[in-house]
Amino acid sequence: MNIDFNKNPDGLVPAIIQDAKTKNVLMLGYMNAEAFEKTKASGLVTFFSRTKNRLWTKGEESGNVLNLVDIKLDCDNDTLLVLVNPNGPTCHKGSDTCWNEENKQSYGFLTTLENTITSRIKNADSQKSYVASLFAKGINKVAQKVGEEAVEVVIEAKDNNDELFLEESADLLFHYLILLQAKGFKLNDVIKVLKERHK
Repeated sequence: MNIDFNKNPDGLVPAIIQDAKTKNVLMLGYMNAEAFEKTKASGLVTFFSRTKNRLWTKGEESGNVLNLVDIKLDCDNDTLLVLVNPNGPTCHKGSDTCWNEENKQSYGFLTTLENTITSRIKNADSQKSYVASLFAKGINKVAQKVGEEAVEVVIEAKDNNDELFLEESADLLFHYLILLQAKGFKLNDVIKVLKERHK
């Protein structure tokens, strides 16, 4: 890895810290050549602290260390992406990230949709929604709906109308997310099973 520590007069390069599992950005620090070598040797992320003017291993006082998983160098050889497994909150103020965000697993829009389904189920009394009304009919009705949508996906898969196939696929996925919650699970529970199988 040919890092250009000489690009900046202070010999420092930015190190973006990212959770290896959730892919959330946790913090930004700076490394010089010595901090980089110590990080690789110890397996604990070490920075050069500009305020302390010395090497600083994250968590050396709090115990909230960043366990090194991998380091990637950008195309200009002057910025590091450091993948870690954090041990506790990353920010010195006690939050998971230095942007005061929770370091939770997210699957983009699917997580947004899942959260909307949760909200509709919890607020069933205050709002009339399709999700709330289907959920109120019980697990058998929800499971039946998933079965109906699955059959429609199979039918459309054998046809040549891609638009209808995608529409039915969206319906199936949507109703499956409702079924998961009716059973007390979330998408992340299924992902864990898939990850175990992948090993």
